[in-house]
Amino acid sequence: MSELHKFLFEGLPVRGMLVRLTEGWQEVLQRRAEAGDAFPRPVRQLMGEMAAAGVLMQSNINFNGALVLQVHGDGPVKLAVAEVQSDLAFRVTAKVVGDVPEDAQLEGLVNVRGHGRCAITLDPQGRVPGQQPYQGVVALHGDHREPLQRLSEVLEHYMLQSEQLDTKLILAADDNLAAGLLIQRLPVEGAGNLAGQRNEDAIGLDESYNRIAHLAATLTSEELLTLDAETVLRRLFWEEDVRRFEPTMPRFACTCSRERVADMLRNLGQDEVDGILTEQGKVEVGCDFCGRQYLFDPIDADELFIPARDQPPGSTALN
Repeated sequence: MSELHKFLFEGLPVRGMLVRLTEGWQEVLQRRAEAGDAFPRPVRQLMGEMAAAGVLMQSNINFNGALVLQVHGDGPVKLAVAEVQSDLAFRVTAKVVGDVPEDAQLEGLVNVRGHGRCAITLDPQGRVPGQQPYQGVVALHGDHREPLQRLSEVLEHYMLQSEQLDTKLILAADDNLAAGLLIQRLPVEGAGNLAGQRNEDAIGLDESYNRIAHLAATLTSEELLTLDAETVLRRLFWEEDVRRFEPTMPRFACTCSRERVADMLRNLGQDEVDGILTEQGKVEVGCDFCGRQYLFDPIDADELFIPARDQPPGSTALN
C-alpha cells in the first residue's frame, strides 16, 4: 500500500517525511508497458525517484494546486515530468530519444553537455485569467560547477538556493517501489526563536539538524527499497524523540480526458486535423502519462469544429 509518513523531532526545528509508492508506481509502469512504451531501466529509476520526490515536496508545502517537477536537457532523456496534485494523486512520464546506457546516471540521462535543467512549477487550482504559475529553475550542477550525479542532490541544491532551507533527501526506485526520505530544517521565527537569540550555532540548531541529517544520510537505497517505514524510522532515529502523524495514501491518477484531447485538437486547427485525417483516416492521440488512447473518426473530428448551437439535436462534440 502506498503511504506517506510525516514526523517531527520534539523540541527541534526539524521535520521529516517518508514516502513509499507501491501500487500506484507499479500501475504507471504497467500502463506504459501495455501501451508498448516501456522505458529503459535507468529511465524507470529516474521516473520513480521523481514521483517520490514530487509527493514529498507537494506534501511539504501543502499547496492547493499541481506541483510539477521537470528535468530536461541534452541527453537521451529530453524531458521527464512528475505531477502531484494537492490530494497526492500523482502521474509521471518521460520522453526518450536514442539509446540509454544500462548504467546511466543523471548526468548521462539529461546533462551530457551541461545543458540540463530542473524546474519546479506550482500551478494554482482555479487560476484566474492572467494569473501565472510560479516556477523556479536550477541547473544540474553545484555552486562550483561540478555536475550533480543524483536527483536528490539537485533538489537539495534547489531548496537551499530557492527557499533557503537546509534539506537532506534520499531517493530510490525499482520496478516495485518508489521511495524517498526528506529531512528539513525549519526556520525559527518570533517567539519560537528561543527568546530572540539569533546565533543558531550558539543555541544548537545547526548541530541538531546536522546530526539528524547525518543519520538520514546513512540510509542506503537497498534499505529504503526493502525495509518498511516503521523499521527505517526506528533504525535511523531510535535515540531521537520523534512525533509521528497518521499516514496518508498517495495514489496514481491521470488527469487526461477526451475533453482535454478535443481542446488540444481544436487548438491545432481544422486544417491540421483534416491533414491527419487525409493521411491516416482517423486521429489517434495517446496520453504520455497513462498510455490511454483517444480515437477520433472523421465524424468525431468534424464535430470538433461545429459550434454547439449548430450541431444536430442529440449530437455532442465528443461522441
